[in-house]
Amino acid sequence: MDIRELARHLGLSIGTVSRALNDRKDVSPATRQRVVEAAAKHGYIPNQSGRTLRSGRTGTVGFMLTLEHDSAIHGDPFFMALLEGLQNGLSEHDLDLVVLLARKGEDALTFLRRHVSRGTVDGWVLSGTQHDDPRIPFLLDRNIPFIALGRTAIARDYAWIDLDFEGVMADAMTLLTKAGHRRIGLVAPPATINNSHIVVERYRDALARADIPFDPALVHHGETDESDGEATASELMAMPDRPTALLLMGETAPVGAYRALRRLGLEPGRDVAVIGLRDNPACRALSPDLTCFSLDLGDLGLALARGLVAMLPGQTEDGGPAVQALWGMTLRLGQSHKVER
Repeated sequence: MDIRELARHLGLSIGTVSRALNDRKDVSPATRQRVVEAAAKHGYIPNQSGRTLRSGRTGTVGFMLTLEHDSAIHGDPFFMALLEGLQNGLSEHDLDLVVLLARKGEDALTFLRRHVSRGTVDGWVLSGTQHDDPRIPFLLDRNIPFIALGRTAIARDYAWIDLDFEGVMADAMTLLTKAGHRRIGLVAPPATINNSHIVVERYRDALARADIPFDPALVHHGETDESDGEATASELMAMPDRPTALLLMGETAPVGAYRALRRLGLEPGRDVAVIGLRDNPACRALSPDLTCFSLDLGDLGLALARGLVAMLPGQTEDGGPAVQALWGMTLRLGQSHKVER
């Protein structure tokens, strides 16, 4: 039932029905109650296009997702759990979440520019932040509300929540260096991704603290997916002075690394220490149990939603300063790191 049919059914003008549904004060309480009850009974659905034209708002938030990362490509539930938390947080303010998927290899700024020009959503959640991410100044210069899942090297003030990669690297490297490992292979994301820079910097810092020389041959930048984990582990183990430990900063890279090690006659947790990034379903089946990190993705999504809502017009009276926070991850000790040198 549209608004014309609802008005005809009630014997009221379209304007009166519209004002009643929008809780305008020039409609009597009795009429308002009558209209609201009838709308609920007959399944009236407001025309979103009309509401958007009148208010200039869509009532939706866009999550920009790319297919550049293994968690999306391989169906890992990282984003599904995160999006559930996001939607729960947005629902508190009668906002809906839409996922806008950029094709693999598609220019992210071009994709974003196209949707901004269309007025697709009221605000944005950006993922896969680059070291030098042109989406950030693009949105800032246009005063478009957004929050980033991740930091960048851009020296401007904007809202972000990032995983605490500094803490992850400190915990993982302390575990390995204290066990006597001096040859630690690192599988990091592509150098264009901002967290790759953080990971490598903290890796080098940890080596320096342990008085271990940095060997660039032990650092690999790649897709950090299962295939990359397998190929990189094979390459690192072929070195004359091969690593005794692997630190894999990818969702599914440990699965490939386990396979490569066993093909070479090496056993994870006995011959080579292995530490992964996150406790995810793909890695839970690994034996020995993978040492990795855990986090509450639902709560992270909720925090992103609240950080963005605080910047949306009409949602809060005073959102205060933009949220900027590191999201902690907890070390989960398995058996895969228990190799001492």
